[in-house]
Amino acid sequence: MKNIAIIMTVVISLFAFAKADAQKSNLDQFEVQVDGLGCPFCAYGLEKKFKEFKGIKDVKIDIKTGDFSFKYPSDKALSMQAVQDQVVKAGYTPNVSKITRANGKIETSQGKKEEKLGALTSAKLKVYGACGMCKARIEKAMNDMAGVDNAVWDVDSKMLSISYDKSKVSMNAINKQAAAVGHDTDAVKADKSTYNNLPGCCKYRD
Repeated sequence: MKNIAIIMTVVISLFAFAKADAQKSNLDQFEVQVDGLGCPFCAYGLEKKFKEFKGIKDVKIDIKTGDFSFKYPSDKALSMQAVQDQVVKAGYTPNVSKITRANGKIETSQGKKEEKLGALTSAKLKVYGACGMCKARIEKAMNDMAGVDNAVWDVDSKMLSISYDKSKVSMNAINKQAAAVGHDTDAVKADKSTYNNLPGCCKYRD
């Protein structure tokens, strides 16, 4: 009887492990770059809002970069749109989003539509900011512009490297686009209210 009890215990344990592994493999992985997280309280608010999705697991938030990730049961088929809408409901802005489904399929948030560009001009300009969240915001604003092929902002030097089609977008428009999302350039300053609405970690003015 003792041997039978031991065998039954082992079988039950193996069954429990197998069940746990099955559940783990049936989770979709979600990754969202969120704009507007300035402090631990912001992160708490975002996590609290997402806990409305029953079954959410492994929530991770990096305040410095705005990187937000979690896992969710694949059988509930949570959509990209639902995730982005939930970020907005929490009071923040979703940028780049990615879903890795349990079956291996990868989905990403739709970027700007493909456009035919002519000869490209490369330029650099000073765009003021302070952190990784600034980088994500500035690059998204620039790369969303019609006529821009690629834009990369360096946190340390504050320099934006951009390639664009001069027949479709002007340098003046590029400066204005940076200011529109709260970041000064040497040519155009962001509106005071727009700047004040930036998260605390993104404040760069003295």
